[in-house]
Amino acid sequence: MSSSPGTAMSAPVVHSLRDQIREHIVEGIVSGRWKPGERIVERRIAVELEVSQTPVREALRELESLRLIESAPNKGVRVRNLTAADLEESYPVRAGLEQIAAELAADRLAEDCSALEAHVTPLYEADRNADGTAQVRHTVGFHRELVRAAGNSVLLHTWEGLGIEVFTALSIRWLGTVQQSYAEEHEALVAAFRRRDPQIGALVKEHVLGCAPRA
Repeated sequence: MSSSPGTAMSAPVVHSLRDQIREHIVEGIVSGRWKPGERIVERRIAVELEVSQTPVREALRELESLRLIESAPNKGVRVRNLTAADLEESYPVRAGLEQIAAELAADRLAEDCSALEAHVTPLYEADRNADGTAQVRHTVGFHRELVRAAGNSVLLHTWEGLGIEVFTALSIRWLGTVQQSYAEEHEALVAAFRRRDPQIGALVKEHVLGCAPRA
């Protein structure tokens, strides 16, 4: 696989080849390189990235399990025409997982919220600049740190398996799903952890559900 500067494959070496290819395809879909309904050619990606078709096929299979792409006999692989209803389905599941995570992580985050705060400051800048890319990156980063703080690997793995970053990006970029202020909403959650709000799980759940696109 090529490691030349400027390619989308400059992920850390700790990532598996399949993960790097998956990120490359996701970035292409989110950025609009591949549009809804457009075919994704496995061999073309393999040639472009200088890899065999096997890891490309594995990455595509994983993205199909996330319902981001679809395949059909004699038609190949295409980007799904996702609707608001499609994107909305994952949010109640995500909200439930993050409610559990918030309750498990409450004591730890009450003592140290620095991992969450690291994403709030850049969110203010992203909001000011209407920078959708940064809004996605730091919104997802904030929630990933929240789930990670729960200290439960099964919970984190399940959360990651929902394709949070992909669906957050698509909700914002394809459907224009926006909150009044990403930074303010997340700063409010930090404040709730700091004051040991007994309703923190419910607050996080409500926040996540409020981010869902509306069909």
